[in-house]
Amino acid sequence: MSDIFQEFVKRRSIRRYTEEPVSEEALRRILAVGLMSASGKSKFPWQFIVVRDRAMLEKLSNCRVGVARMLAKAACAIVVIGDKTITDTVVEDCTIAAINMHLEASSLGLGSCYIQGRGREAEDGRSTDAFVRDLLGFPEAYQLQAVLSLGHPLKEARPHDVEKLDWSKVHQETF
Repeated sequence: MSDIFQEFVKRRSIRRYTEEPVSEEALRRILAVGLMSASGKSKFPWQFIVVRDRAMLEKLSNCRVGVARMLAKAACAIVVIGDKTITDTVVEDCTIAAINMHLEASSLGLGSCYIQGRGREAEDGRSTDAFVRDLLGFPEAYQLQAVLSLGHPLKEARPHDVEKLDWSKVHQETF
């Protein structure tokens, strides 16, 4: 099996982290993968905001009702925003970049979790987009797509069981 296939087998969403920081080298590599990601018509509409400050991570952990609390204990977060004035594929382009960073984190032995931002609600009732925009100060032309938590996993997650994949979801020629 290819190395990339093995990464997919072992990749899991990690929500519990140790207190060990993410190295600058690892973070730079993860961000580089995001910057190299595929983008429709090579528009590259994304911007990444790296959050390491413990107090800011605590505040950011309230950006989604019930699902972002892991940010309070993460070593850092990468906030993925996209300029919606550049392309109509901003959602897809930013998602590709975020998922590529998620996979690279896994390949480096780090844990991460993709937290959907667009179209979601914060703990205080505002949209997740408005909450994060107010917290981090990005311009109106940008739309929050996702937040990626990062850290060293508190425990090792079990890999996917390839033998249990639901192949009934794959169709040949027609549905």
